Amino acid sequence: MNSVDRPPDSRVMNLLNQISPSTDKAELIEILACGQNIRVERIVSLGHSSAPGFWYDDPNAEWVTVLSGEARLRFELDDRLVHLRRGDHITIAPHEKHRVEWTKPDEQTVWLAVYFLPLSCT
Repeated sequence: MNSVDRPPDSRVMNLLNQISPSTDKAELIEILACGQNIRVERIVSLGHSSAPGFWYDDPNAEWVTVLSGEARLRFELDDRLVHLRRGDHITIAPHEKHRVEWTKPDEQTVWLAVYFLPLSCT
């Protein structure tokens, strides 16, 4: 049996193709991997934004990238608005308050978010 004839490995998944439709209009958040100091999530948004007055205030650092779609994040400290398109990524410091201001209403925005304890990488 060669590698082409082997049955598919059930551990292999696709971040963009295996998206379950949401029936309750909420964002889809799936934990893909988790360890002592790290959590990896796939988030799927469709026209979602943070509730009025709500700010994320995570105690961990967060690295997030947009795999498809578009989104706008607003940061509380300087009222900065950041527009993320496919392939864009940003690192958010611990307790850096931010919110999702907008995601595309007519196309799924697929995020990959990595939450981690800040470590020195140098």
